[in-house]
Amino acid sequence: MRLIRTAAIVLGLALAVTGCSATGGAPRPTDNDGSGGGGTVDTPRLVVSMISHGAPGDTFWDLVRKGAEDAAQKDNIELRYSADPEVPNQANLIQSAIDANVDGIAVTMPNAQALGPTAQKAVDAGIPVVGLNAGMDTYQDYGLSGFFGQEERVAGELAGERLADDGAEHVLCVIHEQGNSSQEARCGGVADGMGGAGKVETLYVNGMDLTAVQSTLQAKLAQDPGIDWVMGLVAPVALTAVQAAGGAGAEVSIGTFDTNAALVAAIQNGDIAFAIDQQPYLQGYLAVDALWLAHRNGTTVGGGRPVYTGPSFVDVSNVDIIADAAQAGLR
Repeated sequence: MRLIRTAAIVLGLALAVTGCSATGGAPRPTDNDGSGGGGTVDTPRLVVSMISHGAPGDTFWDLVRKGAEDAAQKDNIELRYSADPEVPNQANLIQSAIDANVDGIAVTMPNAQALGPTAQKAVDAGIPVVGLNAGMDTYQDYGLSGFFGQEERVAGELAGERLADDGAEHVLCVIHEQGNSSQEARCGGVADGMGGAGKVETLYVNGMDLTAVQSTLQAKLAQDPGIDWVMGLVAPVALTAVQAAGGAGAEVSIGTFDTNAALVAAIQNGDIAFAIDQQPYLQGYLAVDALWLAHRNGTTVGGGRPVYTGPSFVDVSNVDIIADAAQAGLR
């Protein structure tokens, strides 16, 4: 299984490289709406919808979209990207894509029980559908032909093991989207990985309001000086935790899942101890490219099994290696 996962990641990296220019930067769509097109292949023009649960202003989803746009540019695809963090609204977006009879759909499923049946409708209508980012445990239940992302509980366990090795005694795991099963799995994995070496406490915040996140975290850290680690589940929340800790005068270390350029800089300057990277750019790129392959070759990447884009650790030992890629919006 380790060899299969490694091969899948290597294949993904190779595909991502094909979307880069000769100068090493990723090509960008030339149209004004960012929908891609004018690609380098001579296959017929396709229309693909990508529907995520990304919240406005979340830089993680900017990276996903960038990867999707670059793949669309290469593959002569019109990309229609839409997002809504509310499950009923996301389900409506999937239904709209079905009604538009698009050539492929890439979808995240943070709540698979609510979103899966709508995704199944697309499959039943003969539209190729792949999953990305959220829903790895259940995507096959709804007929999706592939998935691109990381196994969230495994990623959480790795974080918990590292926290235990670092002597963490009281970890605050911050969930910023209540009801998101992927985030629950991450914090659950952290607790499992700690293996009883320390306490893991969950704190729920509204990730769409970082001002409120900072005040909630600051109050919690001031109230409980026993907290020695904060584990964010996304880069903006982790960066906000740095400010909250300063405001509370709290001596805490901060780790997180996911990266962006600012997070990489925070690791370089020591504000953040480590991040677990799942490569959102690669998730977006591979999901769109897989749908092109479904039409071109009759099959998607991975043979129906998930293609792992993570997890991997980013810390002071390797952060300089990925810094350029982060500035280019690739990590």
